Amino acid sequence: MKKVEAIIRPEAFQTLRQNLDHRGVKGLTVSEVAGCGQQKGQEGIFRGSRFEVKLYPKVKVEMVLEDHEVEPIIDVITDSCTTNEVGDGKIFVSSIDEVYRIRTGESGKSALI
Repeated sequence: MKKVEAIIRPEAFQTLRQNLDHRGVKGLTVSEVAGCGQQKGQEGIFRGSRFEVKLYPKVKVEMVLEDHEVEPIIDVITDSCTTNEVGDGKIFVSSIDEVYRIRTGESGKSALI
């Protein structure tokens, strides 16, 4: 099993969610996060004072998948979220040793659904 974490632009989330639904992805965890990379920061003015915004709002989408599902889902994420501009986001893939459903104690694949 693999955990796929995608940090994306907030405006890309609805499209991604619809496309993941079409691919049969059932379980997601979604968080509002903030971060920066190549975007660095930007300068703004608030009440006459200059300030630098160092973090940008992003959405983190997490899902645990079977190994064979990872590459097609990465394609869905990139197709849904690419604008070809700095700040499109990142995808992280990590190994998951085991998963347990708290309510029933099920483990493995049956605990994912």
